[in-house]
Amino acid sequence: MIELLANSLVPIFVGLLFGYLAGLRNVVDNKNVKTLVSFLMIFALPCYLFVTMAITSRQLLLGQVKPALVFAIVYVALFVATFYVSRHLAKDTSANSAVLALTLGFPNAAAVGIPLLLAVYGPRASVTVAVALAVGAITITPITLAILDSGTSAGSTVSRAASTRASLWSALKNPVFWAPVLGVVVSIANFHIPVSIEKGLTILGAATEGTALFVTGLIVSAQRFTLNWRVGWAVLAKNVIQPALCLAVVFPLAMPLEQTRYVVLLSAVPCGFFGILFGESFNATPEVASSSLIASTVLGIFTLAGWIVFLDHLH
Repeated sequence: MIELLANSLVPIFVGLLFGYLAGLRNVVDNKNVKTLVSFLMIFALPCYLFVTMAITSRQLLLGQVKPALVFAIVYVALFVATFYVSRHLAKDTSANSAVLALTLGFPNAAAVGIPLLLAVYGPRASVTVAVALAVGAITITPITLAILDSGTSAGSTVSRAASTRASLWSALKNPVFWAPVLGVVVSIANFHIPVSIEKGLTILGAATEGTALFVTGLIVSAQRFTLNWRVGWAVLAKNVIQPALCLAVVFPLAMPLEQTRYVVLLSAVPCGFFGILFGESFNATPEVASSSLIASTVLGIFTLAGWIVFLDHLH
């Protein structure tokens, strides 16, 4: 078990450390990561999602309905709870609350989830990781963008419903959304992609985990860190409560044990960086979100190890 934990967790945090040190020592500009993020979100990640879905059998894809439902529930639940507490109890702005909610609600599945589940459970877990990413991209991500848009001068001139529809349409046009959907269509239609095209897309998709790890480290190196009770509760909610909630949601659905392990471990993955990135474009960069990203990532070494051991003994 120790060897499994070392082989699955150490490479992930080495990648994060490289990105962090590159940003800290100004080897790479950690204030302007737009180019790297564009490559990740427009090319590498969509290629990974498309190929993963397209080469998956129709029967296996149909078996992903329950995992997709579980991810939707746990993502939305933590998003709504975090937004409410931040907005109404901590009295923060709607924009800052949305950034924090997305940071906690959407795990860093691209950077940590992909290499972690491949190392622990093997290639058979790939399709569930792709489902986790797709669900986050079409649920709480457009909600966050709608809230951020509503705070701008342009967004204030239209109704919230219109702003939400515009954000949803923007999400539908995003390659991260339509790439896995197209992959599902290809799989169900039993269409075989030419080998040369599949290999080309696979090469680009293989860059996803390394790029995402490096970008996460870069972003972390540019953030200020403050430890307070809000950060402590945020990390507890993300690293412990969300996977525990996932486990509670899974049992009534009678999911296979293997799938249960996949979805719970993915829910235990530390905070994602999408909230911070979106917030910077709208001048919404709450320190609690950036500090939670850092603390969740660092403490993830221990909480992920704990969840892996726990899930290994789950019967």
